[in-house]
Amino acid sequence: MANTDMERSGEMSGNRSDYIVEVCCGSYYDARQAFEGGAQRIELNSALALGGLTPATATLCLVKENMPSLKVVAMVRPRGAGFCYTWEEFSEMEAACSDLLKNGADGIAFGCLKEDASLDQEKNKRMTALIKDAGKEAVFHRAFDCVEDPFFVMEQLIEAGVDRVLTSGLKDKAMEGAELLKALQERYKDRIQILAGSGVNADNVCELIRKTKVTQVHSSCKGWKRDATTVRNGVSYSMFQGEQRYMYDVVSKEMVEKLLLQTAGMSSKNL
Repeated sequence: MANTDMERSGEMSGNRSDYIVEVCCGSYYDARQAFEGGAQRIELNSALALGGLTPATATLCLVKENMPSLKVVAMVRPRGAGFCYTWEEFSEMEAACSDLLKNGADGIAFGCLKEDASLDQEKNKRMTALIKDAGKEAVFHRAFDCVEDPFFVMEQLIEAGVDRVLTSGLKDKAMEGAELLKALQERYKDRIQILAGSGVNADNVCELIRKTKVTQVHSSCKGWKRDATTVRNGVSYSMFQGEQRYMYDVVSKEMVEKLLLQTAGMSSKNL
């Protein structure tokens, strides 16, 4: 049964703002931190060190069982590196998508490209159809930031039935891509949702929103935990060097709260 005493829908003032904050999570622990910090929607992944891969169904089930009001967009990405997939990999993606939808995902994040970084529309339309047939949201992830013509590609995604696009404006960080994000928001705000992500935090979210007029942002709200067994007996499983060699990244409840506090103080009517 759901742990109803964990329910905090709307408790944080940020949840009542004009803006949606989506938190990028890599585990059940991350999802709990995001939820307890006041987030209403997360993107659920595994292997965030690889840019985010498909999460285990067990992780999704734990999240939905214990935090049923939390909206979960599940990542479907079978491997690291880019987004040009073999048919074997795509078969895995379709199977994972169906499994995650059956187990409560509110949406699926995905993206398929050809070798020239144009959209692989056959694969994208098949994924979108699976998602829409389940009555859920289709989200095209940051594969979008690899394309050459963002306006042409956005039209293709709209035609395919995609609901939302996660993008940094074709730059490494969203603040660097603010000009394109603004243009996309102005042109497509009534046809598809623009979700700005990469490098978004409590220190820059207000400036990003003012510059771009986006109403949705995506953030990792990153903190750190220590695992003393990471380096032992000359054997290392560390992802980092120096003093951080024992550390791994997690979602920080406090960082979520700070981000939501910033967006709560803004109104889209005043931009």
